[in-house]
Amino acid sequence: MKTILAYGDSLTYGANPQPNGLRHAYENRWPSVLEQGLDGRARVFAEGLGGRTTAFDDGSASSDRNGARILPVLLDTHKPLDLVILMLGSNDLKPAIHGRAITASYGIRKLIQIVRGHFVNPGEAQPEILIVSPPHLVATKHAEMGIHFGGEAATAESTLMAGYYRTRAQEYGAHFYDAATVAHADIADGVHLDPANTRAIGTGLIPVVKSILGL
Repeated sequence: MKTILAYGDSLTYGANPQPNGLRHAYENRWPSVLEQGLDGRARVFAEGLGGRTTAFDDGSASSDRNGARILPVLLDTHKPLDLVILMLGSNDLKPAIHGRAITASYGIRKLIQIVRGHFVNPGEAQPEILIVSPPHLVATKHAEMGIHFGGEAATAESTLMAGYYRTRAQEYGAHFYDAATVAHADIADGVHLDPANTRAIGTGLIPVVKSILGL
């Protein structure tokens, strides 16, 4: 059986865009939908954490949100791995982090480098890497979330992420998928996804992952 690490933020965790809403049910989270669609031929380990960035610190967080610092621990936790899926970057667009799509892509580049440099022991195989550009931010009436994520400037930056992420993937021989082609953020908070859009990412990834892993 193939093994896959799905590494992400609240979109991978299954955060609910509704104020005080419960986390999406397990079967509605995109890693669960992906695993179900692989017909028992692969196991997907979901590692999503709200607020996680690609490679940058958030001093206001209750635990470490720097994706580059935590990734090696999870690579060791779940190895051997056949595929690592990286879907991060929305939190990078917060003004308190750095607020730029191109800089988020540099964080993705660092994550690719971490994965590639991690599996160097004798007999260890390099996993494939799939970069997933997250859905775009959208305008919201939730005043606090809109400000927290940078308002119109962050929304505009989010539409640039796929182009930069595709470039980083091409530079490093990684695979690429644009989740914005199948999923859209909920206007309730402008960032997170309802169950249908969360599931849509998993469904969209099924043929991509099957092709990568030869399933």
